[in-house]
Amino acid sequence: MKIRIDNIEVEFFKDETILDCARRAGIEIPTLCHRDGVEHYASCMVCLVRVRGTNGLVPSCSALAQDGMDIDASGEEVVRMRHESVNLLLSEHRAECEAPCRIVCPAGYNIPLMNRLLGAQRFEEAVNLIRAETGGEELRCISCKAFCENACRRKKIDNPVSIRNMRIFLSLNLTDTADVTNSEPASAETVRGRFSSRTGRLDDSEQREWLKECPDNVTRHREITDFRSAAEEAVSCMHCDCRAAGDCRLRDLAGEFGLRDPGGKIANAPVTKKINRNAGLIFEHAKCIKCGLCVRICIDSQEEPAPTFINRGFVTIISEPLTGQFDDIIPSVARKCIEVCPTGALSHFEDNNTI
Repeated sequence: MKIRIDNIEVEFFKDETILDCARRAGIEIPTLCHRDGVEHYASCMVCLVRVRGTNGLVPSCSALAQDGMDIDASGEEVVRMRHESVNLLLSEHRAECEAPCRIVCPAGYNIPLMNRLLGAQRFEEAVNLIRAETGGEELRCISCKAFCENACRRKKIDNPVSIRNMRIFLSLNLTDTADVTNSEPASAETVRGRFSSRTGRLDDSEQREWLKECPDNVTRHREITDFRSAAEEAVSCMHCDCRAAGDCRLRDLAGEFGLRDPGGKIANAPVTKKINRNAGLIFEHAKCIKCGLCVRICIDSQEEPAPTFINRGFVTIISEPLTGQFDDIIPSVARKCIEVCPTGALSHFEDNNTI
């Protein structure tokens, strides 16, 4: 049996999908909700192709190949519909790829990473991050007006994180050891040049959701005089950035299609954070594209609590286990869910906020 895709003839076997055939022929079709070995769901519609002769558009990840099919996988209409599918997902994606502090930084310094390293008391790595970002030149924070602190979301709750003074303190304690942060320095142009999503307008309760990552009682320091004060101030960071910023399939596709973040967001899900500290799992509803991969990857582990679908139609969302709590999800299930999530909705949470 044979199928033709973009004028390339491909043999196929029973129960193979159009996507299977395209990949074997070296034809790239983008996907978000698909994962090899996981039951098909066809929710994102990013893998649409056109069946010539019928003018029908079908999801290639679930549509079975049929003998004699002639498939358009890269035509203008097909690309336009994929573009619209990604744009629709972005209209509900209330998330920020990069933290506001980093976006406004003239040098594009990785402020969120610095805060995480300091909060975890990984001081040598924090110092080496500064050294790598400055490249032997003078730290730009010294002459900067602290745009990062003006953009800091914590400012709307009490006081901005003392970012500028932490960076200056670290710059005065540079070491000669090798950079062990595995983080490439990025210029402001690089950070701003990548696609960046936004949360849209936040209400007061949503604004405070980021506080869930901070200790209940934090000791604040405006002046940073030693590593302890730097660490104590760093844990007041609300971590507004996305943990999956460098590994997000949705962000990559938005960039490939040249999309801009939609101005108005559809608030189908509130900006909330659920943190399972035992499993090291954090779930952010507003980043979820409802692909269902986390549900389907756990289908064979029904005796173990796992994410599930609730509601129906447009109000369907991913939620905690029906028979338990989010905290009941065990580490092995959490790891599987994080691995398949195509956005930062499910990610690894490392509780480093203990001084």
